[in-house]
Amino acid sequence: MDADAYEASVRAQLGLLGEDVAREGLERTPARVAKSMSFLTAGYRMSVADVVGHGVFTETHESMVMVRDIELYSLCEHHMLPFFGKAHIAYIPNGKILGLSKLPRIVDVFARRLQVQERLTEQVARAIDEVLQPRGVGVVIEAYHLCMMMRGVEKQNSKTLTSSLLGSFRDDAKTRDEFLRLAHSPSAPLR
Repeated sequence: MDADAYEASVRAQLGLLGEDVAREGLERTPARVAKSMSFLTAGYRMSVADVVGHGVFTETHESMVMVRDIELYSLCEHHMLPFFGKAHIAYIPNGKILGLSKLPRIVDVFARRLQVQERLTEQVARAIDEVLQPRGVGVVIEAYHLCMMMRGVEKQNSKTLTSSLLGSFRDDAKTRDEFLRLAHSPSAPLR
């Protein structure tokens, strides 16, 4: 990202709002916004291959592997307002497993872009499917969208849920039911 050009565009936007861009509270805002947007859109400069690295291991484990409650933050591509929530990811290995920290990293590759939740859910599932070629993958994302909360319909408690089910998660009712039950069960505190 060209930080200087981005700062100039923020300065212009502030002026269009009628703000005095030279006042003390705003004089460094364009630089802060440019830095913030660079961080929030870092996914454009990341790849699944890079974040997975050497995190794929040969293993004969054949039962479901699940990581729940993966925090995510993204920006709605329609209004550039944040949406945030949790991803629940599971897969059934087919001779390979993924280092557990790699699943949240894969989420960030796609969440740190201008995004829609539906596409984000699919991209995460397909990336895991491509990396591991497992028997199946399930991804559920539940998120709150500030574009629905701060503007428009102004519904403060509306939560959007999306899912992507591949392989045995789509084709086997027992696997699908187990995943969805685990994904939607309340979290218990660790002791």
